[in-house]
Amino acid sequence: MKKGNRIGTVMHISKSSGNLILESGRNAKIGETVTDSKGKRVGVVFDVFGPVESPYASVRTRVKNPERLIGAELFSGQMRR
Repeated sequence: MKKGNRIGTVMHISKSSGNLILESGRNAKIGETVTDSKGKRVGVVFDVFGPVESPYASVRTRVKNPERLIGAELFSGQMRR
């Protein structure tokens, strides 16, 4: 299986919500499933904000130790074969 479309790179974890904050390379869609590079589900896009030219995405996650994802690239859950 190939990876889905790249959503962005995890910059940090929000102190107020605990969500992952991504610097997004494209406009992610709210409610879209997010996976890691191995195809494992990480969470869903909760919010998209910031400038249109370089948006940010907030991902609500339920994984243990989400800090291990800082610096990781995340992908849409739409996997292509």
